Amino acid sequence: MTHSGAHLVLPGAKRMSCADVAYRILLRKTEDNMRIGGLRHWAGLAATLAVISAGHATAVAQGIPAADTAALTAQWDRYMGDTVPSVVDFAPMRATMERVDGAGGSLRLTSLHPGVNRWYLLETTSAGGAARAWHFENGDAKAWKVSLTDEADPQLLIEGNGERHTCAPWAGDVPELTSAANSGLPYAPVCGGRLYLRNRVQGSKTNREAVSDFLRSNVVFGDKLVNLIKGTFFEDAFLENSAFGDAVDDTDAQVAALGAANLARTPVMRTQMGLPVEGAAAGMQAGSWYKVEGSEGVFASVVQPGLVADEVMRSGGNANGLDGTERNADVYLVAFDLSRYEIGYELGTDHPNLGWSSRPGRSGNDYNLPGPDGFNSPAPLVRNGMLPPSLLPRVVAAWAGGFKRDHGAFRFGDYAGFNRGHHYGFLANGVTFSRLRTNLATFYVTTDGEVGMKTWQEADNAMIPDLAYARQNGVTVVARDPETGAIKVGDRVSSWGGGNWSGSADAQLRTLRSGMCLRETDGRKFLMYAYFSSVTPSAMARVFQAYDCDYAMLLDMNSPELTYMAYFQQNTRGDGVTGSHLSRLMKDSDPYLAGGQVPRFVNFSDNRDFIYMLRKD
Repeated sequence: MTHSGAHLVLPGAKRMSCADVAYRILLRKTEDNMRIGGLRHWAGLAATLAVISAGHATAVAQGIPAADTAALTAQWDRYMGDTVPSVVDFAPMRATMERVDGAGGSLRLTSLHPGVNRWYLLETTSAGGAARAWHFENGDAKAWKVSLTDEADPQLLIEGNGERHTCAPWAGDVPELTSAANSGLPYAPVCGGRLYLRNRVQGSKTNREAVSDFLRSNVVFGDKLVNLIKGTFFEDAFLENSAFGDAVDDTDAQVAALGAANLARTPVMRTQMGLPVEGAAAGMQAGSWYKVEGSEGVFASVVQPGLVADEVMRSGGNANGLDGTERNADVYLVAFDLSRYEIGYELGTDHPNLGWSSRPGRSGNDYNLPGPDGFNSPAPLVRNGMLPPSLLPRVVAAWAGGFKRDHGAFRFGDYAGFNRGHHYGFLANGVTFSRLRTNLATFYVTTDGEVGMKTWQEADNAMIPDLAYARQNGVTVVARDPETGAIKVGDRVSSWGGGNWSGSADAQLRTLRSGMCLRETDGRKFLMYAYFSSVTPSAMARVFQAYDCDYAMLLDMNSPELTYMAYFQQNTRGDGVTGSHLSRLMKDSDPYLAGGQVPRFVNFSDNRDFIYMLRKD
């Protein structure tokens, strides 16, 4: 670092003033203190930061001013309380601006997480007291910041990239917001397309899922009937077996950083995996990685649990032995190089919902609460189960997120008896919709793009102000021991009730499952998605061990629509995407539109939550 006059010049960086540098240093210290001890411990530093940022504001002031220390502390205390009245209280970093209009009404604009800068809530109240709420999606979170002008008739102020735009979509004889709300679109453009109004729409669901939901909701013992159907008709219904051929030398298709899985033998598998891969005309060698066509940093692999090396199978832990069926069940994996891709998470229109699961028992005041966190509705926010249209040009993959709420809590074992049954938590765009619970396997993405997985602990709550996305689902499948470096099977993998693994009522755990793992190697971090055609949690664990995963967790199970994964390529016309499904069976759950099928999650609103992968800018 060199000093040049009144500026500091960092190698490879743009020129920054001393005020810029001081501001950034204090901002980072503030963030670090928040991680370590929560919001109360940085009050003094935040006050210092406010003084410096006041002088800094002339250079970068855009958007709603950050909430002051007292407001942030109060919001954090509310967030950490036993219950909260609405989902807005689960946005502890929110910043708000209020204005009075010329007709005696009021406007309140809230940035739900300024560090994410994706969601804004506009609340309007007329002079007569009529109130409305509008949930906006920022059309370009990296460019635009939104605030309210300070004038007799305030407008929305949208700034960024050296541009400044104003609009008042609530005003006029036919307000733009009224037209947008009545459009029927999940995302209706307003203010010149710089913002989208998020509208509540009906999410797509398959016939099988609709029947299951109907039985659970309307038939006595419906859930038991559904379990009977699963045990009778779904068991091994999606089992896939490959024919083996002679091994081939196809090293050009392997990825050096990923290496190969630890297998006893590596036959060529002629699978029915649906992703187009390079160099596999004669089949894919088990345990090896092949580049997915048209991608930069996406790779596919295939295996069967019975091919895993004996040393892995005998490594001990809490895994059961594998039966003959699951040993021969095809497993498809896809790995993403996270240096090239970023990850997001979107809630479905309906699932997971926010009320109580029917599984854990309740006592005392819990019976008076509509949900385990104090509310059962996302209002005034809107869940619409679809990728924001501004992200479509960068999308490369999407897959189903995890269990519905009713199955996302513990019925049996110790975890059913405290923590309100350990309802699985989830967080989108910096807003918590269901509290992250201790002891659960957790996938998360921070506001600066760091991707992680871990078993959530009480101390991890200090990370929440820095989280953009999070999804919990069950318990640990495998985790690397930080002391020995060995990959260990989760301590509840072999416990049906203790791990909430679901399956049939007689604890036959073999079924179609999906999972996800992280692996860091040679300075690169990879996220792997895995589709297991008919396995127990023990087989999942052995496969993830063989692929040297640092941490792995379950996603969903039982049918292809619940374990859906698609890889996308931009159309040559430049007007959308074409999807390739990891399994040919997944295509059946894509909805029909205009005479043809379109991919779930990205071209049509879905009732289920999903994780999506974007190319980095």
